[in-house]
Amino acid sequence: MSTETEEKYENYYVPEQSPWPIVGAVALFFIAWGGGNFIHQSTEIVETGDQSWGGLVFLAALAVMIYMVFRWWKDTIKESVEGLYSAQMDRSFKQGMLWFIMSEVMFFAAFFGALLYVRQLVIPWLGGEGNNAMTHALLHPDFLPQWPLTKTPDGTTTQAMGAWGLPAINTAILLTSSWTLTIAHHALKDNNRQALLNYTSITALLGIIFLALQVLEYHHAYNEMGLTLGSGIYGSTFFLLTGFHGFHVTIGTIFLIVLSIRCAKGHFTEKHHFAYEAGAWYWHFVDVVWLFLFIFVYLM
Repeated sequence: MSTETEEKYENYYVPEQSPWPIVGAVALFFIAWGGGNFIHQSTEIVETGDQSWGGLVFLAALAVMIYMVFRWWKDTIKESVEGLYSAQMDRSFKQGMLWFIMSEVMFFAAFFGALLYVRQLVIPWLGGEGNNAMTHALLHPDFLPQWPLTKTPDGTTTQAMGAWGLPAINTAILLTSSWTLTIAHHALKDNNRQALLNYTSITALLGIIFLALQVLEYHHAYNEMGLTLGSGIYGSTFFLLTGFHGFHVTIGTIFLIVLSIRCAKGHFTEKHHFAYEAGAWYWHFVDVVWLFLFIFVYLM
C-alpha cells in the first residue's frame, strides 16, 4: 500500500456491544402496550373508579426510555469527544439525520393531508355538494358547510382559535429563534465561543417561551372557548397538529439545552460539530412546520 493511499485511509469506528438498543426496544413495546391498555381501560375507570395498570406501565416504560436515551447519548458524546469518529462516520450520521427528518416530513404530511381532506371534501359532502344533496337533506338539513367547523352535525358548538393573538406571537418567537440559531452556527464555524454559547442559549430560551405560551393558549381554549379534543373535527385536528408540533418543540428545546451545555464545555470545534448541525437542522424543520401550521390551521 502506497504512502498516499495510507494517508487517505480512515478506520471506521465500530462501537463496543451496547445494551441500549434492546433496552429501548423493550421500553417501546411496553410504552405501546401500556398506552393501549390505558386507553382501553379509560371507560372502565370512569364507570368503576378502579386504577389503570396500563397507565402505570406506560409511565414506567417511558421512564426507562428516557433513561436509555440519556445513557446512550452520553456514550455517543464520550466517543465523539475522544476523537474516535472519522469523516466517514460523520457522513453516516448526516445521512441518518436527513432520513430521520424526511420521516418527520411524511409524519406531518399525513396530518396536513387529513386536515385538507376534511376541509376540502368531507365538509362539502356533508353540506350536500355533488351527489350528496339527498344525504344532506335527510341526515343533516341544518348543517352549514363552513370552516372552521364551529357547529357539528350533532349540535356540538365551539369557537375558532384566532390567529393574531398568542399564535402570531409564537410565530414571531420561532422565526426569531431560527435567526439566533443561525448566528450561533456561524459563530461556531468562526470559532467565536462566546457568541456560540450566548445565541444557542437564547434559542433554547425562546423554545421554552414558545411552549409556555402554547400552554396558555390551550388553557384559554379549554376553559374559555370550549375548544377541546371532543368538540368535533375542528377541535381534534387543531389539537392533533398543534399538539404534535409542541411535542417536537419540546424535543428540540431539550436538544438545544444539551447543545448549550456542550458548548460551555467546549465539545465542538469549527471542523467537527455534527451534533450541533443535527440540532440546527431539527430546529429549522420544526420552525418550517409551524409556518405551515400557522397558515393552514390558524389563518385559513
